[in-house]
Amino acid sequence: MRTATYFFIFLNLSLAMFEEPAVYPLPFLVTSVLEVLCLLVFLGRLAHFATVTLHSVFWKDTKNICIMVAILLSLTDLAIYGVLRVYGVRSIRWSRIVRPIFLINFAESRQIRRAFRSIRNTLPEITYVFLLFMFSLLMFSLMALKLFGERNLKTAEGLPYFRNYLEIVFDLYVLVTTANSPDVMMPAFDFSSWYALFFIAFVIINTYIFMSLFLAVVYNNYKKHLKVMLGRGRMACC
Repeated sequence: MRTATYFFIFLNLSLAMFEEPAVYPLPFLVTSVLEVLCLLVFLGRLAHFATVTLHSVFWKDTKNICIMVAILLSLTDLAIYGVLRVYGVRSIRWSRIVRPIFLINFAESRQIRRAFRSIRNTLPEITYVFLLFMFSLLMFSLMALKLFGERNLKTAEGLPYFRNYLEIVFDLYVLVTTANSPDVMMPAFDFSSWYALFFIAFVIINTYIFMSLFLAVVYNNYKKHLKVMLGRGRMACC
């Protein structure tokens, strides 16, 4: 039963690759039948839990409530999407975002829930580093707007260069990953090679300092919370 549960969870999550918009599109009837089959298996697994668990314990378990709500939302969304499709109305399957709930909340996924709790407990402690990074990104974006916004520079595609603040924020955010380096700086560099200093300073501060600091804080806090949870697990076993 554990293997079957994992298989249908994997199948349910994999449907996103075959539903519109999809990488490998399949007919709606095929994907809907597979999804209903998965939901029926989840419902049967939940009914099995109910038969071997006290009713007072079963209904107080948040995991069971989450699974039931996820099944109800998925069926509702599937029915609405099917009706709209019959009438030729284009819509989006919003229930896809609830599918990971099945992966987390079944009893077989104890290790995944433990990792999820560690991540959840880590988030509040990395908020300050994240806010500091965002403040640096916003300030550099403002500096870029003042430096390049009034110089009528153009990108290689002929588009305005660094004239919209939100677009600047996004471009510099991508630059943190160095995915658009050095393309993002070439219009400014072609205008004056001294402008390269701005991008060098940005990469040093945000990519090499903030990202390293962010990674260290995430790792240390995640490791701390994971040790606490493992200690509690050993105590419960004893």
